[in-house]
Amino acid sequence: MLLKLAALGALGYAGYKAYEKNQNRSQPAFAGNQGNATVRDSGPESMRDKPKGSWSKADEASDQSFPASDPPATY
Repeated sequence: MLLKLAALGALGYAGYKAYEKNQNRSQPAFAGNQGNATVRDSGPESMRDKPKGSWSKADEASDQSFPASDPPATY
């Protein structure tokens, strides 16, 4: 029983390490022009997936304030 648990633990550890190695560590929401940044610049030109509609001043203000807890005063 103990040998089975050890083998199962080793298999789980090996699977986790393989999963961790294959993880894509790139920033998924960043456009290609962001380099190695950890925080995305604001605006639609910095997004990987461009917005479907037009980008309003309220959208820009909201994007610039993220992740601040207070919303911008331009609404």
